[in-house]
Amino acid sequence: MSLAIEHQKDELTCDACGRYFRYRLVHAGFSNTAYAYCDECGMASLLSAYGPVPDSVQVPWHEAISTEVESHLRPCPCGGHFVRGSAPRCPTCKAALSADAVAAPIEAGALGTAKGWRWQRSWTGLYCVIVKDRVVNDNWLV
Repeated sequence: MSLAIEHQKDELTCDACGRYFRYRLVHAGFSNTAYAYCDECGMASLLSAYGPVPDSVQVPWHEAISTEVESHLRPCPCGGHFVRGSAPRCPTCKAALSADAVAAPIEAGALGTAKGWRWQRSWTGLYCVIVKDRVVNDNWLV
């Protein structure tokens, strides 16, 4: 199945199992956050620059976390870990989503595309994709 052909606004299709699911795009700059994805289930972790950030942690805001931040985060509820370089996953079959494959449907659903905006085609840039509202916030270790 082609993501570009099968897309409906704010929905993506998994290339592996063909299931549709909702997503939302988060601009890490406008929301003043950093993010990571679980290496097992693809859940997103959003870290707020306004939240309780441990003093010893240097967070690269407005993008995916650095590898140095990984060890300061609680594990995902599924047992996986939030790490730089992981990808969001299909909520049905857990296949990792391709940042290139989702470009066409994300751009088709974005108002800014008509003015020249383009999807970043990576899971470490300015934009984070949250699948089916699967997200934890400020999940720092205590």
